[in-house]
Amino acid sequence: MPASKMSVADLAKHVGEEIGVSSWILLDQNRINEFAHCTGDHQWIHVDGERAAREGPFGGTIAHGFLTLSLLAPTGFEVLLACISPKSVVNYGLDKVRFVAPVRSGKRVRNRIRITSVEEKGAARFLVTTENTMEIEGETRPALTASALAMFMA
Repeated sequence: MPASKMSVADLAKHVGEEIGVSSWILLDQNRINEFAHCTGDHQWIHVDGERAAREGPFGGTIAHGFLTLSLLAPTGFEVLLACISPKSVVNYGLDKVRFVAPVRSGKRVRNRIRITSVEEKGAARFLVTTENTMEIEGETRPALTASALAMFMA
């Protein structure tokens, strides 16, 4: 990516390219518990360490898939806003979300982002689609893959 910021329209020149990789984010038990509280999803595999270690297939608790998915927004902003300066951005949707591997409590994840399309929608709006691969530190399989769509206002 260029050293200086580009316009949202110039992002189209980078379709097919990896635009960047986010910082690592720790998914510790406290964060998992907070997510469970906010969403009401208190399934034992996420919040009961003793039972998860005893009965679960992963040797302990794991992060909610939707917690990991929710990190697409902040990691996408981190990577994309380092390259461009839109007036605003709103989520537009998701396509083909796949939860590939569980994220064990205490692991770190990061998002590897590739631009797959940039469509001009008029009125200085651009629909940007990214391919996101949420990697788990030290593991070969990612936590998830997803195509994310966002409307950028230039």
